[in-house]
Formats: sequence, structure tokens, C-alpha cells
Amino acid sequence: MSMDLALRLGLVELNWNFVFQLINTLILFLILRHFLFKPVTTFMQNRENEIKNQIQDAKNLEEQGLAFKGEYEGKLKHAEEEGKEILRKQTQIAETKAIEIVKSAEAEIESMKVSAQKELERERVKAINELKDQISELTILAASQVVQKNLSESDHKELIDKFISEVGDTRWQN
Repeated sequence: MSMDLALRLGLVELNWNFVFQLINTLILFLILRHFLFKPVTTFMQNRENEIKNQIQDAKNLEEQGLAFKGEYEGKLKHAEEEGKEILRKQTQIAETKAIEIVKSAEAEIESMKVSAQKELERERVKAINELKDQISELTILAASQVVQKNLSESDHKELIDKFISEVGDTRWQN
């Protein structure tokens, strides 16, 4: 009776329609599985693999980026140190050149002083000699007027030269 009751209620009826529906459902499942589920599953698997590959590529790129960043920071630090070294060397070269320029200027000044002193000494000797010549001429002129014809001109010159040589040298060198 339980089967009769179930059959009357229309829940499950075991007849040929039920068997055909069951076979149709199974055929429909196999067709869908073959034409729909397999391509969708394959598509989903391929998509999953692509995503995994993209994630792996992104990780690889991140690792490469970190490696490049480390390398770049190392090169940057090396470049900074190299720049500081170049600056230090150039500063040292500039200081050395400055010292050389100062020494050269001091030597040139000293040379100019010596040259100026020599020139002054030459000018002094020249002035003294010119003054001696003028004094001798004045002395000759004065003596000739005083003595007028008592002494010859050669005696006058000898007397003046003797006077200048005795008095002039000691007096002019002071």
C-alpha cells in the first residue's frame, strides 16, 4: 500500500516514461559533459594556469626589480663614494697648485727685489759718476779762473782728479 499511496500521490511512477526520462537525462548529461563541461573545464583549467603563470611572472619580476634596486643602490653608493674621492683629489690638486702659485709669486717678488736693488745700485753709481764729472768740470772751471794762467790744463786735471779720488770716493759711498 505504501507504493500504491506513492503512486497515487504522483511522486514516483515507475513506467516507461520514467525510464525514457531517465535515459534522456543521462544522454543529455553525457552530451553536455562532452560538449559543455569538458570545454568549460578545459577553459577554466587553462585560465587557472594562465593566472598562476602571471602570478609567477609577477613574482619573478618583483624579485628582478628588488635585485635591480639593490644593484642600483650599490652603484649609487659607489658613485657617491667615487664622486667624493674625485672631489677630494681635485681639492688636493687645487691646494697644491695654490701653494705652487704662492711660491712662484714669492720667488718672482724676490727676483724683482734683487733686480730693483741692482738697478738702484747701477743708477746710484751712474749718478755718482755723473756728479763726479760735473764736479770735476766745475772745479776745473773754478780753478782756471782762480789760477788763470799759472798752471797748465794738465796740471789742473791732475790736481782735480787727485782731489776727487781722495775726497770724492769716501764721501759719495756714505
